[in-house]
Amino acid sequence: MLTHLECTLCATRYPADRLWRLSPCCDRPLYARYDLDRIGTRFRPEILAGREATLWRYAEVLPVQDPAQRLTLGEGFTPLLDAPRLAAALGVRRVWVKDEGQNPTGSFKARGLAMAVARALELGIREVAIPSAGNAGSATAAYAAAAGIPAHVVVPRDTPHVIIEEIRELGADLELIDGLITDAGARVADGAKAHGWFDLSTLKEPYRVEGKKTMGYELFEQLGRLPDAIVYPTGGGTGLVGMWKAFAEMERMGWIGSARPRMVSVQAAGCAPIVRAFEQGDEFAEPWANAHTFASGLRVPRAVGDFLMLRALRESGGGAVAVADADMAAAVRLLGSLTGVFAAPEGGAAVAAVAPMLRKGVIHADHEVVVFNTGSGLKYVV
Repeated sequence: MLTHLECTLCATRYPADRLWRLSPCCDRPLYARYDLDRIGTRFRPEILAGREATLWRYAEVLPVQDPAQRLTLGEGFTPLLDAPRLAAALGVRRVWVKDEGQNPTGSFKARGLAMAVARALELGIREVAIPSAGNAGSATAAYAAAAGIPAHVVVPRDTPHVIIEEIRELGADLELIDGLITDAGARVADGAKAHGWFDLSTLKEPYRVEGKKTMGYELFEQLGRLPDAIVYPTGGGTGLVGMWKAFAEMERMGWIGSARPRMVSVQAAGCAPIVRAFEQGDEFAEPWANAHTFASGLRVPRAVGDFLMLRALRESGGGAVAVADADMAAAVRLLGSLTGVFAAPEGGAAVAAVAPMLRKGVIHADHEVVVFNTGSGLKYVV
C-alpha cells in the first residue's frame, strides 16, 4: 500500500494521490513510501513462486494501484547467469551476470519507464517526454506506444544509430540535438513548459526508481540471498539507488537482516563525476566538463541523484571506479567469449571494474559478485 512520497534530502512528506516531480522543499528526488509493516505480514518471498515472470510480481511494493494500469511488454525477471569461467578469469570465487539486455527494447530502462508511464497514466497524464542518452528514449517510446499516448524524445545526435531508428519505429516524436543529455534535458524542460508534456527525466519524477528497484528484489529471489558485492555501471544511477531502496524495504519487511552487498559504481574515464566526488569525500558531485565516452549510457555529466548514489556507496563499504573506453571494449569481448552474453559497453565497464576493485580491497577474492550488463551489445552495432 502506497502511503506517501518523501523528500530524499529532508524527509518532508507529500501526498501520493497526485503526480509530483522534484520535491518542492529541496528540489530533490522524491521516494515512494509504503506501509511495509502491514504489507510484510502477508507479502513473503515464498508466495512469489508461480507469479508472472515480470517486475509486476512485486506489485505489493510498487506504486501503481489499479491492476488494469500495469503496462507490460514482459519487462523484468531477467536471467541471472552463473559465470564460473569469468569468475576464474577475474580472480573471484563466484561471478553472476545479471543480463538486463534481455528486457524489452534491449535494456534495463524498460523497468523504470514501464513504471513511470503506468503511474503517470493512472494519475491522468496523457503526453510524456524524456531526454535520453539512448535506451531510455526507446523504452519511453515503447511504453507510450503500448499505452496509446504521445511521447517526445530528445537525444544527442551521436546516439547509436540502432537506438535512433528504434525510437522512430516505435512512433515517438524524435528530436536530435548537438550536445549531451543535459542539453537534451533543457530542451525537454522547455517543451514541457510550453506544451504541457510530462517530463520523465531520471529521478525528476518519483516512479522510474520504483521500477528499477525490482532488480534488488530479483537478486534476492533468484539467489536466495544477497551477494557480497554488486558492480553496476552508473550514469544517472537510478538502478543503483533503486536496489539500495529495495534492500531497505526488504529488511523492514523481515526478508533480510542488516547486511548489505558492497555497492560499486562504475563510470567512464571520460565522464566520472560520481567517482571524483566519492574519492574527494564530497556529498554532491560537481558536473563533469567535456564528457566523452562511446558508452552513451555513461555519458551523463550531472546526476540529480548524486547524493543518493554516494550515500549507498559509503554506507555499503563499496567504491567507485572509472574505466577507459578501451578497457570496456576488451571486457565486452572477454564477457562474450566466456559466457555467451553480448554486452553493451556499459556491461563491459562493470566487468572491467572488478580487477581495480580487487586491488583496492573493495571486492575480495572469496566474494560472490554480481555484475550488471545493463543492455544489449546489438544496440551499438554500426
